[in-house]
Amino acid sequence: MRDRHRYALLTAAAGSGAAIFVTFTFYEKPGLGLGHFYYVAIILAALATGPAVGAAAAGAATVLFALGVILNPDIPPSEVLSTSTGIRFVTYMTVGIVTGYFAKRNRVLMDELHLLAERDALTGLPNTRAFERAIGERLARDQPFALAVGGVDDVASTIGRRAVNADDMLREIASRLLHSLPPGDEVARIGEESFAVLTYAGSASEAGKIAVQLQRLLAAEGLAVTFGWAAYPQDGANALSLYRAADERLYARRVIHRQEAVVSLPSPAASV
Repeated sequence: MRDRHRYALLTAAAGSGAAIFVTFTFYEKPGLGLGHFYYVAIILAALATGPAVGAAAAGAATVLFALGVILNPDIPPSEVLSTSTGIRFVTYMTVGIVTGYFAKRNRVLMDELHLLAERDALTGLPNTRAFERAIGERLARDQPFALAVGGVDDVASTIGRRAVNADDMLREIASRLLHSLPPGDEVARIGEESFAVLTYAGSASEAGKIAVQLQRLLAAEGLAVTFGWAAYPQDGANALSLYRAADERLYARRVIHRQEAVVSLPSPAASV
């Protein structure tokens, strides 16, 4: 989307620059000031990319202005080397560089805001919004995958046992999960004490084994987290049905306290 926007701006800059050149060459009169319209082309080019292209556009505009002066029969050619043309070059360049700088800075700030909007402030993991987008992308690819949802068990006991505060515990869980997953897998914090993982799994059974592995990994560090799971497409055809399936298995595992083996449960309904 952003690339299309930049292309449109650059196209508009080139088109307007050409139109201004033709208009200036044939219709400019002393004192009329059609050369000022080159600022439009310069600003469009600078907005599309940044200060470097803004400066290049300013240089091109100056060349076109000078060429238009030479070709225009109503303007003396000596105007090309006049002080006003030098001042024009400086102002063109200033507008191109300054506009480009702030346009580039604005894009950087927008990228940072977008990143912050999809990050959990405490753990640095993607948040629910980002995770929902990630699930949507996987659903669009229509390839098998697993959703594992983990909830922290008995937070007070875990904190006391490890002599850490709740925030440190959540950050450690996030770090352990993040560094245990292969490239391409995704982990997010989706609730106050809840985490979710997206990974490849060809079946619900395989997804369950992955959930147990994650649980054991954290348990080895004294972190009590129970995981439920769901497999696409067996357990659901959309994000809501997959969340529901994983939640039901999470609840069942907590109830029956079978953390060392995959619980054999009927697949929850795939439709919602």
